[in-house]
Amino acid sequence: MSTSAHPLVLLDVDGVLNPFHRPSPRFTRYECVVDGCSYQVLLNERHGTELRSLADDTGAELVWATTWEENANEEIGPRLGLPRLPVIKVTAGAGATRGELFKTGPVAEYVRGRPFVWFDDELTSADWEYLTGHPDVADFLLVEVDPRNGLSGWDIDRAREWLTTPRG
Repeated sequence: MSTSAHPLVLLDVDGVLNPFHRPSPRFTRYECVVDGCSYQVLLNERHGTELRSLADDTGAELVWATTWEENANEEIGPRLGLPRLPVIKVTAGAGATRGELFKTGPVAEYVRGRPFVWFDDELTSADWEYLTGHPDVADFLLVEVDPRNGLSGWDIDRAREWLTTPRG
């Protein structure tokens, strides 16, 4: 895990980079094979460009926070033009205890006081409450992405604004 003070941008795959239906012709269908199982995903190369730009412009570090875990580096990242990214082991956690997403505990442990933006399609007020009360979590922005359409320019702009606004 990186110990730098750079902010983090946490990325989910399904519902964020892989929407539940093709919202525009810019999405391409790919077949991915994970542990011998075949999955169809819809990806838009523009997302890779936008996310790299967001990281470069704000000094943030992109990190996978997805059940794809290391498979995101093999199957998703290369198709979006993303470099190999750090991975939060979200499936290794103890699970939700207060209605939060099962990924929220591992995310809280990973960030260790670094500010972060989290793009996910399943975030709720329970996640916000959990993160707000966790001792290892400082400033954060949860961006609940519409899973029907996936990551939007508005989502990226919101993250960019938050990441470039001075805090405290």
